[in-house]
Amino acid sequence: MKNKQLLFVLVVGLVVLGGCATTQSGKESKELTETRVKESVDNRAFRISVDRVVPMSGRSRNVTSNYSLTVRNDSVFSYLPYFGQAYSLPYGGGVGMTFDAPLTEYNLRYDKKNNAEITFRTRSADDTHTFRIQIYPNASATIQVTSINRQGITYYGTVDLKEGE
Repeated sequence: MKNKQLLFVLVVGLVVLGGCATTQSGKESKELTETRVKESVDNRAFRISVDRVVPMSGRSRNVTSNYSLTVRNDSVFSYLPYFGQAYSLPYGGGVGMTFDAPLTEYNLRYDKKNNAEITFRTRSADDTHTFRIQIYPNASATIQVTSINRQGITYYGTVDLKEGE
């Protein structure tokens, strides 16, 4: 009988210790993610992979292609889909939200919850765009784009935290 009780206590102890170890590594992982997100935002070197698009008038759409927005130093590399109404476009439809361009009026600030709020303007071949990006410590992100010749659109995704990016 004592052996069964001793075995029970050992098993319960191992389960409790294993649960504590998992919680600790989860906390360390969360802190590492927060640190890497902050570093990439502060260095103006981040890439947001987009998985959902919400046009101003229309329904939300999940996207499966490798759509992304990359900010590197003073440039933006936009490879984003566009669903919405265009007010004025060049013949052939223009470049839409797929372009590489320099940034202007770049502003970064952190709110009380340590969420990064980034705003900047850029000009593609056929339009001027204002970007408002919110990046959260858990690496999720929201991109709102307002253009002169198109309806506004919102993108949701995550910051890529792969080594070397």
